This record gives sequence, C-alpha cells and structure tokens, in this order.
Amino acid sequence: MNTGLIWKEEDGTLSFGNYTLTEKSKVNDFEFDGDLYKVKTFCEMTKLERNGMFVYESVPGTVVEHFDMTEKSVAFFVTAKEDAQITLEFEPEKEYKIFIDDINVGKMKANLGGKLVLSIEKKEGAGQAVRVIKCV
Repeated sequence: MNTGLIWKEEDGTLSFGNYTLTEKSKVNDFEFDGDLYKVKTFCEMTKLERNGMFVYESVPGTVVEHFDMTEKSVAFFVTAKEDAQITLEFEPEKEYKIFIDDINVGKMKANLGGKLVLSIEKKEGAGQAVRVIKCV
C-alpha cells in the first residue's frame, strides 16, 4: 500500500486514500489525464472529487487502488480497516450491475442525484475488487 494520498499507477489508473491517518489530510489540484482531482482522507472518511464534482466517498476511510472510471463503468480495488459504505457518482436513475471480487451481487439503481451506495465487508488481510457496470 502506498502511503501517499493520491498517485498515478504504472497501468495508467488512479489510486488514492489512506485509512491509517488519524487527522484529515488532503491534496488539491492533482492533475491526472487532463483533469484536476482533490482527495480528502483519514480513518473516518475518504472522498475524491474530479474538477470540483463528486466522484467517490467511503465511510470509514479506505485505500482505493487502480481506480478506472468510464462513461459506462467503474472498477477499483478497495482496502479498509472495517466494513465500509461506498458512494459513487453515476447517471441519475440508471441501473447498474455490481460485482465484488467477480461475484455478481445484484443490480442497483442510482438515485435522483446520481448517487449509488454499496457496502463492502472487510476481508481479513485483503482488499476487494469492485466493478460497477451500467445496464443497457
């Protein structure tokens, strides 16, 4: 696990967050693929914004690695100290398939504001692969 707050991976994806911090820490204006990202993170919360718009939030804090978001999907690897609730920004009122560790856990619909909320259960000593795909 990288101990920075936000960084670019060798595969061209973005990683961010640090749930081991006891005080809020943030990085503003991290440039990645022509966009400016802001991350706020510590043990209680991790939040990512792109160009001033909400992208990701977890309660409590998490480490998110290999975050890859397109118009139709998002995929990332998440590690947490305990069970976590994750909120992602998507297209309002559209349905999405949720996969955790390549297991289809069902479909969810984003709310009127475009927020989609899912939960992950902590796995001892391991993170989890999360993939959310827009239904056609």
